[in-house]
Amino acid sequence: MRIIVSPERRKPARDPQELAQLLVARANVGDVDGMVELYEPDAVLAIGGDKIARGTAQIRAFYANFLATGVRFNVGEQRPAMLGGELALTSTRLPNGTMTAEVARRQSDGSWRWVIDQPAITQ
Repeated sequence: MRIIVSPERRKPARDPQELAQLLVARANVGDVDGMVELYEPDAVLAIGGDKIARGTAQIRAFYANFLATGVRFNVGEQRPAMLGGELALTSTRLPNGTMTAEVARRQSDGSWRWVIDQPAITQ
């Protein structure tokens, strides 16, 4: 089931640590477009094996198919972000022990979006 949420109601990430929380919240209500808004237009997302989703269209297609399976997202234990200028390295230990790693970039309006997302670097 896909939920349509008015873009005016979607809060941008004002801190890189908010990205994971927003992703989980949007995923669990089926807001694929809201999930995609958390990524830069040319972002890359590892989607399993050696496969990479590149750009908005591929990331949207991946999440639409993934959410159609009925999967639920869980907030894990976030590690403190490492900030370097306009970039941030974020990571989370998920409830199943998997570690994630992401690179986010500060946007011109002060919000943050992911540029690179590797949702499973270790288990």
